[in-house]
Amino acid sequence: MALDRKTAQKLLDMYPGVPTIGAVASHSALDIFDGAVAEGFRTFALCQRGRENTYAHYFQATRDAVGNVLKGCVDEAHVLDKFSDLVKSDQLERLRNEGLILVPNRALSSYLTIEEVEEKLMLPMVGSREMLKLEERTKDENYTKLLERAKLPYPPSIAEPKSIDGLCIVKLPHGQKPLERGFFTCASYEEYQKKSEALVKKGTIQESDLANAKIEKYILGPVFNLNFFFSPLSARFEGLELMGVDERMESSLDGLVRLPADQQLSLGDEERIPGYRVVGHASITLRESLLEEVFRMGEKFVDTARDMYPPGIIGPFCLQTVIDKDTKFSIFDVSLRIGGGTNIHMSLGHPYGNTLWRAPMSTGRRVALEIRRALDGGNLDELVT
Repeated sequence: MALDRKTAQKLLDMYPGVPTIGAVASHSALDIFDGAVAEGFRTFALCQRGRENTYAHYFQATRDAVGNVLKGCVDEAHVLDKFSDLVKSDQLERLRNEGLILVPNRALSSYLTIEEVEEKLMLPMVGSREMLKLEERTKDENYTKLLERAKLPYPPSIAEPKSIDGLCIVKLPHGQKPLERGFFTCASYEEYQKKSEALVKKGTIQESDLANAKIEKYILGPVFNLNFFFSPLSARFEGLELMGVDERMESSLDGLVRLPADQQLSLGDEERIPGYRVVGHASITLRESLLEEVFRMGEKFVDTARDMYPPGIIGPFCLQTVIDKDTKFSIFDVSLRIGGGTNIHMSLGHPYGNTLWRAPMSTGRRVALEIRRALDGGNLDELVT
């Protein structure tokens, strides 16, 4: 059973004064820490041994005698032998003693199981704890049901490989790197068989994962990751904000598509099947006439999430979309927490967030601003699950 929200809220009673903002030190943690520092909070990075130098050294915060930050954004880097140690009782007790409130990112639900996040992670979390499980594509309860109920567009699913009769994408975990993707495209059952056999032989995917793979029609068009923020502290009609838009850099897909077609065809079988490992992001904006539909989708998503999983969305979320030749959106993935591409606008903000707030406003800073507003209003418990 998931951690009762009232229990999470009661943990705040143990915290004297201003809390410390913490996150698992990966994914979009620098955006979280940078935004927290900008709003006057101390920061706490939960690191894994061997991966701590980014936070403990290169982005370590230096403060003057009165606490102003002169350099960096990480006040303390707490090193764990492995990320999964976070749910050990002694670790949780120490973090509660630090007054830590946790901002979830994808690393949190990647290195801990969903059951651990829901049941054992006894820390107040600013975000939608119960909705994180919807990101797992292989689970019966996933984001597709929410999109369907909200009447939001998403790529048609293909029930089984033998039904493939056009270009599709097969989504399953990487065989050797479970936090990465083992995606591949195909246009027929025969191509599915050939590619899946080759990828299994290479170790890119596991044959056992194919049975639970998600197969979708492949929508041709550019990708736009829509980074939203929803404020439960604001009136409902002004709660939804578009913070920014990004696109992903994927290896080795992006290198492959830069080659002329004849060179692509000259590649060997191993190089011809691209990988879909996300290695970076870039900032983009949308044609302005498309923003009406962007906000319509965001509003529908927020309303349906509140109905299905009360209290619904708290803070940041991301709808990952593709736009086809008729300028129609399809939502092919959903993030129920801060997205992976928000580091592109940390410190500088993004045209949309900045335009709204009349100041550099990244997603990380917007999270910290919401915590600051809640502290000032005495209702921090409204942000916590």
